Amino acid sequence: MTKEISLTIEGMDCPTCAGPIEKAVCKLPGIDNANINYSNGKIKMTIAKDGADAKMIEQTINKLGYKVAPPDHKPQRVGTVPWYQTKKGKLVLFTGTMLILATLVFILAKDVFIQISGYKIQIYELGFAIAALVALWPLARKAFLSARAGSPFTIETLVTLAVIGAIAIEQSAEAAVVVFLFAVGEMLESMAAARARKNVEALADLAPKTAFLVVGEETREVSAENLAVGDIVEIRAGGRIPADGTILQGSTSLDESSVTGESIPVRRSEGDMVFAGTINADGVIRLRVDTTSEDNMIARIMTLVEEAETAKAPTARFIDDFSKYYTPGVLAVGIMVACVPPLAFGAAWMPWIYKGLAILLIGCPCALVLSTPAAITSGIAAGARRGLLIKGGVVLEAIGKVKTIAFDKTGTLTEGTPKVTDIKTFNGTEDNMLKLAAAVEATSSHPLAVAIVEAAKTRNLQFARASEAKALSGRGVQGQVGKYLITIASPRYAAELANLTREQLDVFTDLEEQGKTLGIILKDKTLLGAIAMRDELRDDAASAMAKLAAMNIKTIMLTGDNARTGKAIAAQLGMSVKAELMPDEKLNAIEALRANGNIAMVGDGINDAPALARADVGVAMGGGTDVALETADAALLREQVSGIPALVVLSRATLRNIYQNITFALVLKVVFLITTLLGATSLWMAILADTGATVIVTLNALRLLRFDPYQ
Repeated sequence: MTKEISLTIEGMDCPTCAGPIEKAVCKLPGIDNANINYSNGKIKMTIAKDGADAKMIEQTINKLGYKVAPPDHKPQRVGTVPWYQTKKGKLVLFTGTMLILATLVFILAKDVFIQISGYKIQIYELGFAIAALVALWPLARKAFLSARAGSPFTIETLVTLAVIGAIAIEQSAEAAVVVFLFAVGEMLESMAAARARKNVEALADLAPKTAFLVVGEETREVSAENLAVGDIVEIRAGGRIPADGTILQGSTSLDESSVTGESIPVRRSEGDMVFAGTINADGVIRLRVDTTSEDNMIARIMTLVEEAETAKAPTARFIDDFSKYYTPGVLAVGIMVACVPPLAFGAAWMPWIYKGLAILLIGCPCALVLSTPAAITSGIAAGARRGLLIKGGVVLEAIGKVKTIAFDKTGTLTEGTPKVTDIKTFNGTEDNMLKLAAAVEATSSHPLAVAIVEAAKTRNLQFARASEAKALSGRGVQGQVGKYLITIASPRYAAELANLTREQLDVFTDLEEQGKTLGIILKDKTLLGAIAMRDELRDDAASAMAKLAAMNIKTIMLTGDNARTGKAIAAQLGMSVKAELMPDEKLNAIEALRANGNIAMVGDGINDAPALARADVGVAMGGGTDVALETADAALLREQVSGIPALVVLSRATLRNIYQNITFALVLKVVFLITTLLGATSLWMAILADTGATVIVTLNALRLLRFDPYQ
């Protein structure tokens, strides 16, 4: 039996900090897996029943120089503290001040020497050395603590050795500049992570702080946080919805762009569910609160994004594993560069020791380690702001690599609400037949029955509910209207009840081949006609399939509907189809398709849960329902098919960004390695290259925050 706990670590905001912490925590008894989300400072871990307790974990993290926040701790919102008041900002100011003071000593006392233990030392060298060592202390301490916890080869270790070595060979000025530039790079990296986090935290500001609670015939303004499930609230034109709920009174247009990313306002009326944070564009409405502020759609989106950022992508895992060998390898190469030429070829020691120290700084893997998580975090945050919820880097990478995407039909490619499309009469008038059919169907809540009743109401037809109504075991429905027995049957069952002509059967076949479902209406044994209904395709279904085809992704419809209907709808979309599938047959179809490459399955997140789970990536057209958010790997809040190609586009853009970052970081290191061996790179240039690469990689990743996959 295991349990999962989550802790917030103060002062941990970069991926290079995360590695030693994860390694140390995973060494504790009963902890097999620990993942850190460096952007919000949270660590999640699974602990066995007899494993380490919270106190032991906290002590381990404290030994690394970090502090675990108390359980009731509310993290400070990003952007509320100026950079110069942060821990890393203060370090930059301190190291900069020390560097300036040492430079003043150099200017004012360049030729002054002091005697220490028989050695003559220029006073400015001593000033730069003191500045470098004092500013190096936090980094050296972190390197020591990491080594004691089992991670001796960290970035801080490389910088510490390089700075101490530079001081030892009387390059104190460069040592001081190295520490300052490293501190600046750390601060910029922290600020970039904060910017990505701020993009998600901004969601919390979408919900209003107050609401108009309906009490009797009056309203009073209350805190939105205090709203309880079942409360009735009033939202006026221009106001934001304070809670997830159901409209009880009124209708309006809602701007849902803040939650779903859809820029066009949508019409909502009584019975419709609405989300907190959306804007009421015109009418006054009243709604029943269905969730508390801690469990509304915005809160769930933020939670899902945080969890997604913790789940590492395959590329990130590879980089982490690579770094375990890369950093000690850099240290070994630096030592070889410093020692081999003097020992083997009689070269001068000082120039080669200098080159060896530069190798340590060039080899710092900051940019390399940051390349993947920065892009993944930005990609997930960008998707969340546009109604694309993606559960982790694994999913974000996988969706861009799929070869085939399978779609359920009802509620995915179609609206999920059948409508009457044709009325064919053979005896009597359309209105009379529709009125009789509505009287029988008014006793049922089946979607097809609702469609017929709505069609009758649209024509303002008056009808009373039929008596003695009963279902006919999947063949239709029957009821008594006045003195007549009215039957609404499938074409095959209607042929058993009445003599149908070839002409009539041809009409039925023609309608079915158009993807329509038929209700054949009989009055006693007399055929009155047929009502054709169809669950219409979503407006963007055809364009979405065209986009996927342009991306060389195959599409297939997997449906339980009859083959004739499935074939007709698939033909409109230019996709293949497998129809009349039972749930287990859908699973088999997914398994067979996986043989041709990675496959994604798109469904409603409820009926298609097994197929969603079997596919490499399951995507729910859930509109934010609990089941849709929990069962699938990704969910589309817009409930538009265009979200599927948008997911693929976002994934591919993120993968491109990752490859760009990794390539840039590695190429830059190779270039500076060559220039160092040729004697053209100084220590400060080496650390500037690493800092510059980190900044460029981070800025490149942050471009994804503005990326719109729907364009």
